[in-house]
Amino acid sequence: MTLRLAGPLLLVGAGKMGGALLEGWLRQGLDPADVIVSDPAPQPDIVALLERHGIKVGAALPASPSVILIAVKPQLVDAILPPLAPLVGEDTLVLSIAAGRSLASLARHLPERSAIARAMPNTLASIGQSMTVACTNAAVTRDQALACNSLLEAVGEVVWIEDESLLDAVTAISGSGPAYVFLLAECLAEAGEAEGLPRDLAAQLARATVAAAGELLRRSDMPAAELRERVTSPQGTTAAALEVLMGRDGLRDLLRRAVAAATERSRTLSA
Repeated sequence: MTLRLAGPLLLVGAGKMGGALLEGWLRQGLDPADVIVSDPAPQPDIVALLERHGIKVGAALPASPSVILIAVKPQLVDAILPPLAPLVGEDTLVLSIAAGRSLASLARHLPERSAIARAMPNTLASIGQSMTVACTNAAVTRDQALACNSLLEAVGEVVWIEDESLLDAVTAISGSGPAYVFLLAECLAEAGEAEGLPRDLAAQLARATVAAAGELLRRSDMPAAELRERVTSPQGTTAAALEVLMGRDGLRDLLRRAVAAATERSRTLSA
């Protein structure tokens, strides 16, 4: 299905996440003529993407765009929202993917009764595999919610929640999660190299194993624990490794501490 909007989309911030979303939307058929990008210094790969599709950075900003998507670092939100406030019309949806910035903190800089949504996608949006969780304030209409859902579904799976406070833990799991998986592949390759494998071979094995295991997990209806048990023979090599990983201060405890730290960081950004 081709992605269509009722009017222009203003993308504020064309960094890694904003660029990943834009790439996904264009892949789903969003008309480049409906996209306006505001970013003082986009990365070279994003510049190349914009040039391929004839999208100009810094073009005249539209009055009352259909959607204003805020894709800047959380620390920049307070600076960039006030100049955008005059653009927000009655039918404009402000969609923020800035980690930790609450609906209330966004509303402080916008006209009264502005329609605001928050979403936490991840970088897998660039390949159409994002896992996104979203919520809205009471001003968002059904049509605006549908438009928001269309934008987010164009880059992956979407789950809607009513309890905004859950987004802090969502950020720690699915928002930051790809980085944890990439680190796993990195560490696995380093461990293989330490056991004597050539660096290139260790990296190839780690990359292929992590990617394929993730795909099996995605396709299977089995819980992750059951999949793990199915590849673990008693007294075998996998069991020996898991005894370390699942022991005291092992991977389970380490990830719990890591996710707790990311969740707390998200909470501190909500002020």
